[in-house]
Formats: sequence, structure tokens, C-alpha cells
Amino acid sequence: MGAKLVAISTAVTLTVLAVAWLGDQTGATLYGLPLMAAMALGVFGVQWVGLIHARLFETEHYFDLVGSLTYVTVTIFAIQQAVDFGLRQQLIAGAVVVWAVRLGPFLFMRIKKAGEDQRFRKIKLSTPRFLLTWTLQGTWVFITAGAALAAIMTPNANALEPLFFIGALLWVCGFAIEVVADRQKSAFKANSENEGKFINTGIWARSQHPNYFGEIVLWAGVAVMALPSLSGSALIFLISPIFVALLLTRISGVPLLRKTAAARWGDDPDYHARAHGVGPELFGLFEVFEYFHRFGHLDLSIRSTIRGIT
Repeated sequence: MGAKLVAISTAVTLTVLAVAWLGDQTGATLYGLPLMAAMALGVFGVQWVGLIHARLFETEHYFDLVGSLTYVTVTIFAIQQAVDFGLRQQLIAGAVVVWAVRLGPFLFMRIKKAGEDQRFRKIKLSTPRFLLTWTLQGTWVFITAGAALAAIMTPNANALEPLFFIGALLWVCGFAIEVVADRQKSAFKANSENEGKFINTGIWARSQHPNYFGEIVLWAGVAVMALPSLSGSALIFLISPIFVALLLTRISGVPLLRKTAAARWGDDPDYHARAHGVGPELFGLFEVFEYFHRFGHLDLSIRSTIRGIT
């Protein structure tokens, strides 16, 4: 199993490097590599250094903080490489940095207060599993930020298009949803009367995972803002919001939380009803359709078909 996990980590790394190589439109090189590929390798390098510390001390406390700092660092590096750092590039860079500076310390303090991140309870005891986890974080950083990084380093002095403002609006909405969701959940947990309960108030009454929904929307906004600056093979970086949605809803986010929640509240009728349709989740094609059906009364007769194939 260990060798298999190492092989997967290697394959993931090479795939991301290939995407970076293919999408590079800077024409510049660093240490013999296309600039974007060199940046991707640097992102992974930071994660692997973090892995060494985390494995030695069997701790996950700095995982999210390292990821956040990597976003900030690679964005600053892109700014330094930019030929033209005008308003367009400044706003895109600012969107990434503001999000990272807010989320990283928030998650770090939350884990420090809780004492641990339960998702890592077994993972941190296995070097191959921990390697894969940190490698996936490197993948997360570069793929999500790829469109922004490419746009920052691409000269584009044109006036901001309506499309750019649409992207900016998406980012603002997604960021606001994520911040509100995090604050409401923190306040809920801080109330001793809610100990052992699952949150179903505020924005959480509308979605089981509103923070993840906000995350998907804001990265979609970044991709839309970056779009006018991308062309040719660089358009591959527009996979960013798709990657975020798939990772959060199918791999690392929702599935892990569902498993933990089922173990904790599986016998609670209220939770069982909510987890099986009471309150939209806002994730995946079916969930998004279901959300609009609830609030917009859309005729979605294809929902049963979608449910059958997902």
C-alpha cells in the first residue's frame, strides 16, 4: 500500500507539472524549466518541506497555514515576474492574497483550539499517506491559482471588460458566503448549549456546506477575471473551479465530513432527514439543480436521471 501511495503522489506531481508546462504562455524559463512549471515545482517543494516537519512531530497543525502561505508566496513571485502589473493584475492578485490571508490563519487557529484535525488522526501516522496528502495540497494550490498566476504574468493593459466585473462579483459573493459561514459556525460552536449538536441555523439552514459553496464560487470568479488574459494552451488553467468543485464534493471535503457526521449523528432523526434531502447541499450538478428547484420552482424532471448516473 505504501509503494502504491508513493506512486500516486509521483503521478499527481508529474501531471500537475505537465499541465503547468503545457499552459505556460510567459515564454520565460527558470532553471531550464518553463516558468509556470518551475513555479509548480516550487509549490510542491514547499509542501514537502512542510511534510518533513509534520511527519517528524506527527502534527497537522501547520498544514493549512503552510498552504495559505504558499498561495501568498507564489502570487508575490508571479507579481515579481510580471511585465505589466496594472489594475487588472493587481485585482486578481489581491483576490488570491486576501482569500489566503483570511482563511489560512482562521483554519490554523481553529485547529489549535480544537487540539487536532480529526481527518489527520490516522493519516499523520503513515509517511506515504501523509506524503499524498501534502502532495494533494500542492496540487490544490497550483491548480486553483493557476489561472490567476498566468493572468498576473500576462501583459494586458486593455480596459476592464464586463466579463472581468462579472468575475469580480462572483469572487465577492463567494468570499462573503465563506466568511459568513465560517463565522456562524465558530459562534455556534462557542455556545456551550450547542455542544454535541450539528449546526442548522443561519446560512447553514440553507446548505450543509455553505463554506465549500463559497469556495467554489470565489474560485470561479477568479477564473472568469483571468479569462480575458488567457489564450491558447493557457486556457487549460480554467479547470480551476472544476477542480475545486470535484475535490471538495467528491474527494477531500464533503465525503470526509459526511463520514464523521454519520458516525456522530447518524441516529439523530433531524440529522438523518437533513442529510437525505432536507436542506440543499449546493454541490454537484444535481445539488445545484435541487437548490434552484427549491427556491426558483424550476421544472427539473431530469433530476431522477442525474441521480441515477451520479
